[in-house]
Amino acid sequence: MSFSRAVSLRILVVSLAIAATSATVCAEKKPLPPPPARAKSPAPAATDEYIHKEFGDNCSLLNGPPQFVGDLDGDGVDDLVVAARCKNPMADQAEYGFLVTDPYDSFLGFGEVKVTSTFASEVPDRKGVCLLIVHGVGTEAWRSDKTKPKFLLINLPFKNLTVKRLALKKRTVLGVYMEERGEGEETSSVVFWDGKKYRYQVLGSTLD
Repeated sequence: MSFSRAVSLRILVVSLAIAATSATVCAEKKPLPPPPARAKSPAPAATDEYIHKEFGDNCSLLNGPPQFVGDLDGDGVDDLVVAARCKNPMADQAEYGFLVTDPYDSFLGFGEVKVTSTFASEVPDRKGVCLLIVHGVGTEAWRSDKTKPKFLLINLPFKNLTVKRLALKKRTVLGVYMEERGEGEETSSVVFWDGKKYRYQVLGSTLD
């Protein structure tokens, strides 16, 4: 190999190495997506009539916890979060097109919702308490008459709810924060959309 060809080859290799390093640096410096807008109260609020239309007559709003709207799934459209009481959610999910999930017991290692849906609370005022989440579609968001993803989350031991930002490793999302009651008294936790499903995560003791 001639001296000039060897020099040219070395320059090419160095150039490619510099280009690869620059691409890596640019990728590392890629800005994170902006955080979602803060959650707010729906105006007007969701009613029992709306809940019956979307989840069936076995579900009704739970008095006390506030309602929230915000972009939980990161698609730029507002979603609805409300607390409710549902008598038999498994029987209605096919009829009304929602999905019954149990992030709490999945976190504890019980993954079969058909089984965990039978874990009725021994406390009367906790029986059937659940969280309803409706993902928005189009300009009318969660109020749209179009088919939209709907979730009924069971067995969450919340006594207070709020929706606010949650910082993950690569992005910031909106999470449903809970102050727990029962076995988790004095504990705070959060439920959030991970891109495929709603996940439960313990945050630690409350500061009260």
